[in-house]
Amino acid sequence: MAQNLQHGVRLRPVDLARGHGLSTQAIRNYEAAGVLPDAERTESGYRTYTPLHARALDAFLALVPGHGHQTTTAIMRAVNRGATEDALRLIDESHAQLLDDRRTLQAVEAALRDLGPVRQERGDTFVGPLARRLGLRPATLRKWERAGVIQPRRDPQTGYRVYGAADVRDARLAHQLRRGGYRLEQIAALIAQVRAAGGVAPLESMLGDWRSRLSARGRAMLTGAAALDAYLTCRQATRGDTA
Repeated sequence: MAQNLQHGVRLRPVDLARGHGLSTQAIRNYEAAGVLPDAERTESGYRTYTPLHARALDAFLALVPGHGHQTTTAIMRAVNRGATEDALRLIDESHAQLLDDRRTLQAVEAALRDLGPVRQERGDTFVGPLARRLGLRPATLRKWERAGVIQPRRDPQTGYRVYGAADVRDARLAHQLRRGGYRLEQIAALIAQVRAAGGVAPLESMLGDWRSRLSARGRAMLTGAAALDAYLTCRQATRGDTA
């Protein structure tokens, strides 16, 4: 098999492209980006690929849904330059991010379970302390206010923004939902519904969708790992034949 990978079957760019539902330009782009190993050239200068390149492309396309295009590109570049440990570290970091996202979802769900009537006189704070508490810049909170996510009142004497307990709660939820990948306009609409309804029912479908997307990422990472392992095995076999 390793002999065939190196010296046997030869694929034209169009063969590799059609086999993966891509254009020949996409194949050239992937090679230029380091996603694929360098192609050999015929005497007339045409690129030729092997089943090893097909395995590399299989791995790339399988890894993207779980790790994203940028991270997957970095993984494949590392593998193709022989830095497998760097590739594995990138995969570990991606898994750690998924775990962190799961914990964020759990934190949002916990925050929503605790959601209830709040007393205006408790939890009052200003933009600076609230920003520090959330690890944000004050400008971010002001942007959220313009988007309708939070609605602090103004001190009639100073004009300063005053964040009551309900505002702090909304800011915490917005911060967590932003980490979950939701846009400000989505968050503003949902928090407005929570305020109006006095409950968390409007968020239940959103949280279910978020949970499903995290599960899909996890499954995609498993699929990508299998494809990458197959590519690494082929690379090792090829090197073994040429040693």
